[in-house]
Amino acid sequence: MPTAPAGTLYRGREGMWSWVAHRITGALTFFFLFAHVLDTALVRVSPDAYDTVIATYKNPVVNLLEVGLVGAVLFHALNGLRVIAIDFWSKGPKYQQAMLWSIVTVWMLLMIPGVYFMLEHTLSSIFGSA
Repeated sequence: MPTAPAGTLYRGREGMWSWVAHRITGALTFFFLFAHVLDTALVRVSPDAYDTVIATYKNPVVNLLEVGLVGAVLFHALNGLRVIAIDFWSKGPKYQQAMLWSIVTVWMLLMIPGVYFMLEHTLSSIFGSA
């Protein structure tokens, strides 16, 4: 009787997880762009409604969502370059795992200071300026 393979639900290890993350970040970016086009289109319909919508975006929750958006777009872009390298570089499949860890490292190196600067105003308004 065969036993179930060990590992996660997605048995492709890092490659499969990066595939899943790439699809999720792509979908999240698409939905943001869709909402952004709709709220920007309001300016032609009703400038007052546009101003009201934009005013609702000026809160800490939306600031956190902006950080998530930047993280999603950055990961999607870096992973997209990795996918291109895998597809068009003859040694790409051999180095796909190393490239994944490289883009995760670059992502973290950019996101850690980026999160600080993106949340600096929100955190100073909550906790007071230092």
